[in-house]
Amino acid sequence: MYEIIVILKALTEVAGVAFFGQGVLWLIAGAKRDQNVVYNLFKILTSPVTRAARAITPRVILDRHIWLVAIFLLAVLWIVLTAFKIKIVLENTPAAS
Repeated sequence: MYEIIVILKALTEVAGVAFFGQGVLWLIAGAKRDQNVVYNLFKILTSPVTRAARAITPRVILDRHIWLVAIFLLAVLWIVLTAFKIKIVLENTPAAS
């Protein structure tokens, strides 16, 4: 169970860093960002999270705001996984005498 949580937490962190990199390139590259290879790589890495966010949000939320929902979901998932990881470590640590 510990290994699964560590892997999921790492994937969450990779997606978060990809969102950050995509945001930085969005600022730097401007209108030509879709021609940037690295921007497109970040877009591919973040697309599963963005699609999941679109799937769980109502249609009232505009598509241009879905990235905010996706980042919020990643942050919540990271916090939950960190809490589970801490819980497992504390349960398996022998008590100090």
